[in-house]
Amino acid sequence: MLGIELIEGEYDTENWLEAVRGFEKEPEKGARCAICFDRRFEVTAQKAQELGEKTFTSTLLTSPKKSLKQLQHAGDILGDKYNLTFIAPDYRKASGTQEQNILAKQEALYRQDYCGCLFGLTMQREQQQKLADELFSPISKQIQPESIEARIELYEKRWELENNNIKYKIVKERFLNWRQLYGHLRVKKETIPAHFLPYSTLKSEYTRGRVDVQVGEIHYMNRDEVKFITLETYNKLGNFNYQTIEELIYSPPLFKKEVQIREQLISNYDLSSILVVVKIPTQKIEIVYKSHLYEDVKEVLLEI
Repeated sequence: MLGIELIEGEYDTENWLEAVRGFEKEPEKGARCAICFDRRFEVTAQKAQELGEKTFTSTLLTSPKKSLKQLQHAGDILGDKYNLTFIAPDYRKASGTQEQNILAKQEALYRQDYCGCLFGLTMQREQQQKLADELFSPISKQIQPESIEARIELYEKRWELENNNIKYKIVKERFLNWRQLYGHLRVKKETIPAHFLPYSTLKSEYTRGRVDVQVGEIHYMNRDEVKFITLETYNKLGNFNYQTIEELIYSPPLFKKEVQIREQLISNYDLSSILVVVKIPTQKIEIVYKSHLYEDVKEVLLEI
């Protein structure tokens, strides 16, 4: 938008993790931040020197969660080392933070609310009593609501609309989000492949029982509201052709499509666990399962 070239540096995760080892529990503005600034600013200073520039700066100066004094100190030391001037205005004073928010909203920009540090994010989300779902990457590669992948999809769609001169608006929507942490089905101590439908929950992380009744396509376990359907039923409801549960686990349909299958089976307000299996177990069942259900906010793209 401003005609400024973006030069993207290496995403050097492993070396960064090694550098901050032992400082994982440091608070914001603590020693871990100083280590991180030194590493990031040095790469930037080296690039500035290579390009023949005389100054460098950081977007971290705009963040109210960072120490201006700490940033200035790190920048000045590396500036002296590479014969550069570190530019460090206080973007926050005189309602600067509020002005940033207004400008970002006017231009429909994505504003990340943490610096990018996974340890800082984890502590921030714990304080907010929220799930750090930015750190989740399901083995299925299914794109889940308000995930990083979902945000990328939204902004790619936005670029497409802008390139085609189609008007749009990005609005926020409050909704009930869900993430599965793990799930394991055993029948007579033997692990049985099973797929848990979205929005499955369990009162505790362990339950056991037997399937004792069938009503329509649903088979009911006698404890903890657990329900089963066969892969054949799943295929019929979704018009799919999965041959095995493993195929379903590692290559599931769209999240929205799975929610629609769930809605065909039970009430929208029913948060029972629904497991998809090849055959309904007739012997003693054990389930180890954990998911997280939480209130969340997502961005929605509207064509106007």
